[in-house]
Amino acid sequence: MTDIRVPTLGESVTEATVATWFKKPGDAVALDEMLCELETDKVTVEVPAPAAGTLGEIVAAEGDTVGVDALLATINAGEGAAPAPAAKAAAPAAASDAGAAVDVMVPSLGESVSEATVSTWFKAVGDTVAQDEMLCELETDKVSVEVPAPAAGTLTEILAAEGATVDATAKLAVISSGSGAATAAPAAAPAPAATSAGAKNAPSAEKLMAEKGISAANVQGTGKDGRIMKEDVMKAGSAPAPAAPAPAATAPRAPVSADDASREERVKMTRLRQTIARRLKEAQNTAAMLTTYNEVDMSAVMALRNQYKGEFEKKHGVRLGFMSFFTKACVHALKEVPEVNAEIDGTDVVYKNFVHMGVAAGTPTGLVVPVIRDADAMSFADIEKAIGEKGRRARDGKLSMAEMQGGTFTISNGGVYGSLMSSPILNPPQSGILGMHKIQDRPVAINGEVVIRPMMYLALSYDHRVVDGKGAVTFLVRVKEALEDPQRLLMDL
Repeated sequence: MTDIRVPTLGESVTEATVATWFKKPGDAVALDEMLCELETDKVTVEVPAPAAGTLGEIVAAEGDTVGVDALLATINAGEGAAPAPAAKAAAPAAASDAGAAVDVMVPSLGESVSEATVSTWFKAVGDTVAQDEMLCELETDKVSVEVPAPAAGTLTEILAAEGATVDATAKLAVISSGSGAATAAPAAAPAPAATSAGAKNAPSAEKLMAEKGISAANVQGTGKDGRIMKEDVMKAGSAPAPAAPAPAATAPRAPVSADDASREERVKMTRLRQTIARRLKEAQNTAAMLTTYNEVDMSAVMALRNQYKGEFEKKHGVRLGFMSFFTKACVHALKEVPEVNAEIDGTDVVYKNFVHMGVAAGTPTGLVVPVIRDADAMSFADIEKAIGEKGRRARDGKLSMAEMQGGTFTISNGGVYGSLMSSPILNPPQSGILGMHKIQDRPVAINGEVVIRPMMYLALSYDHRVVDGKGAVTFLVRVKEALEDPQRLLMDL
């Protein structure tokens, strides 16, 4: 018996969530065949079979949270090890019920993910398929999910075409089991585009490379053992020519003296930091980003908070902070300026009739943005509890992918670090982000007199492709008005 354990997840990453099992107990598996996918905060990790045999017990089910080196499952070595590919072809043939229909359903998409888009079909109606052969690929906000064939046979019907949005319980296709099973496995056997390490590239990547006429030699794989993923091909295909990425990869570093070099320390970027860097740069390259500024007198909010914070904490069990006021103010402003809560999808503008509020949080490994879902329907206490709970999970590295997906607007508070002014970068595909800053006593003119007030600069970065200057300024003014006179929130003014 061979144990299947959680592999190393990367620097400072201590746990992951089991996203998808591609095999079930009793299935024959070949050496290095992919058994399941794990998800960390930002990275998907594939777990290959450490030995050939038959999958025994699955200890960690889909949705379970597991630590590094935790036991995932077991393999009974020797049972079906050598004939694994043949077993997939022969077993269904022996069990075929004269062409019984088998439904292909949407697999588990992860916690809080309710729908996906069919991105690529690898098979067409009439094609023969082997059990566990990849049929299609689904995409959620941040994760690609491959759908294997539940049985060998012939693909007789495709119910969800490429581009279709399906929910978590949808039927994708129908397989007539038993038909063509014996011939399907050999077709899947060749792996001409396998990496030098022997890992097969993602099927979606193979198809996209064929469509774009891109050679695997010109694509830098970021998957396990250099496996080429669909995103890698898209990056390579977006370049003017295959040689375009070479200058960036091979550009010589500026000369460093031997004395300086001896005092330097070279540390490889974590996957989280690489993801943050890539997404921020993509936001700058894609959106027509512009920032508008205003300032708010925090006197009224501070007075209201001081007046009720004791009673609030006693009744609700959570402290009354500033974030609930800002969240409520933003929700109020988004209702009046809905384009700030929208996103661009191709040539369409998608308006969201709800607010899933992203709240940027700093962690020891980098910035993450947990999402408070349906913040527009929450009370001050509910918002404070949700922000506190998400913040703790973020700092402990326990946020799931689902908890960072689907945000429609983001608030970033640089003031906790002492920032007086900044221009926040959009969190794609969102069209707006509000930057909070340090509260500082400053002289201001009120009714012809100079007085000292606790002031805060506000910054709204927005996508000028969908939000006009008037809308952006109006949004920020409404936030300012709501904070300087919090009773407006109660009166919906």
